[in-house]
Amino acid sequence: MRTKNAQCAAVLLALLGGAAMPLAAQAEESPWLVRVRAVNLESDNEDSTGLNLSINNKVIPEVDISYFFTPNIAAELVLTYPQKQTIYSGGAEIGSLKHLPPTLTLQYHFDKMREFKPYLGIGVNYTRFSSVHFSPAVQAALQPSVSKNSFGLALQAGVDFEFRKNWYLNLDVKKVQIRTDIKSAGAKVGEFKVDPWLLGVGVGMRF
Repeated sequence: MRTKNAQCAAVLLALLGGAAMPLAAQAEESPWLVRVRAVNLESDNEDSTGLNLSINNKVIPEVDISYFFTPNIAAELVLTYPQKQTIYSGGAEIGSLKHLPPTLTLQYHFDKMREFKPYLGIGVNYTRFSSVHFSPAVQAALQPSVSKNSFGLALQAGVDFEFRKNWYLNLDVKKVQIRTDIKSAGAKVGEFKVDPWLLGVGVGMRF
């Protein structure tokens, strides 16, 4: 009788152990993923003012924080600090501004390709323009100003390559709507579309 009970107990422990293994594997994978990227900002530079406005392209730092609701569904918050850009009219420098462009996307991750994990995302960008300055001659002639807030669509595609446990090499591209009204003496004279491509490369850690 005792031998039979011992055998039953052994079988029960084996079943419990087998059931616990997938749970333990799930518990090991954190829902948090943090990446640091270098991003090349390339602006479309379209405007309807007739002034042929543009801003410079530049490489900017970026930090993003992702939370995985499931192995396939995640939300990503993209952050940087206010970026200073030079404003040109017809190629001539006329001023400068700063912009802070946090972006929130909802992503689908394809996780059936072993170390390669591509993803697609869609979301919203909010950009805050500040520290807008124009040259004295332009300020006196046009009294220009720009709207401080911009909301727009953000589209995203990328891939994470796990080169060691919980460490990733990341390639990422985003297309973001960033637009502002241009005013002269308080009256709107057109719209300037930055609408940049953001091409990023970086590393990430899941913890």
